[in-house]
Amino acid sequence: MNRNPHVAVVGATGAVGVEMVRTLEKRKFPVATLTLLASARSAGKTLKFRGHDLPVKELTQDSFQGIDIALFSAGGNISKQYAPIAAATGCVVVDNSSAFRQDDSVPLVIPEINAEDVRGHNGIIANPNCTTAITLMALYPLHQAFCVKRIFASSYQAVSGTGAKAIEELKRQVGEIVAGRPATKEVYPHQIAFNVLPHVDSFLPGGYTKEEMKMENEGRKIMHHPNFRASVTCVRVPVYRSHSVAVSAEFEKPVDVAAAREVLKKAPGLDVVDEPEKTRYPMPLFTSGKYHCEVGRLRKDCAMDNGLAFWVSGDQLLKGAALNAVQIAEELLQLTR
Repeated sequence: MNRNPHVAVVGATGAVGVEMVRTLEKRKFPVATLTLLASARSAGKTLKFRGHDLPVKELTQDSFQGIDIALFSAGGNISKQYAPIAAATGCVVVDNSSAFRQDDSVPLVIPEINAEDVRGHNGIIANPNCTTAITLMALYPLHQAFCVKRIFASSYQAVSGTGAKAIEELKRQVGEIVAGRPATKEVYPHQIAFNVLPHVDSFLPGGYTKEEMKMENEGRKIMHHPNFRASVTCVRVPVYRSHSVAVSAEFEKPVDVAAAREVLKKAPGLDVVDEPEKTRYPMPLFTSGKYHCEVGRLRKDCAMDNGLAFWVSGDQLLKGAALNAVQIAEELLQLTR
């Protein structure tokens, strides 16, 4: 691969696509040429990159000639249709959808955890689910030290995880309620302002949602831990940006708070913010726009043997999506050196 690659962003005008473009620039990724691709509806729009206005082009089957790396964030159906076409041209696809995450031939990668898996790609590499990524940033270092058996977790997921229309819905509903008018809803089945919805993604026959099962299924693959178990409740909350997760984890080995804190302090991409007596703990307000995730509220879990409870927060548009994708692209460049 060219050390100064031709990069494409597919779904460039979406919330994650815009962050991918910003992240490529902020991290000084050595892009020789950047091609922005989106639907016909978005073609002709422009995005700034390195001080220049770049036009958005319509995504077609012929879009990938000469492209070295394509960062996809345009939904699973687009990925299923176009990622194999891109890979067939010799381009490496980093896909942010769920389309290929459980495909045994596709690596599922968080670079701080399993960067080596990038080497096994066949033209497509998958980005994990945002809630899974943020949780594993704290859980995996603890797993390395104490061997995790299972977790019980509840997520607190920002509306931007649903997209720009959900952000507008929350803003609109707050204004309507403050003005004494009924809240109108289009995106979510219930009012999201001043409410929480225990419903993220579609329900499966067993009663869990697809989002909830991703933690167990993707966690097993990323950590190379086939016996990992996760019982999760995913909740949408009236926060604009950054997901948070409350985790109770049970380990094979005895764990204490001091030892866990030392492990987490050394973990890449993670900051320990854990001074509850000074009201310092991770919050979406402070993790939004930040590359690192934050972990805190560390305490011995009083309901499980060898248990530890913690709270982790991170920007789901960055570590949960755009940043992780660019980090994977950085790993791809390392393979050429």
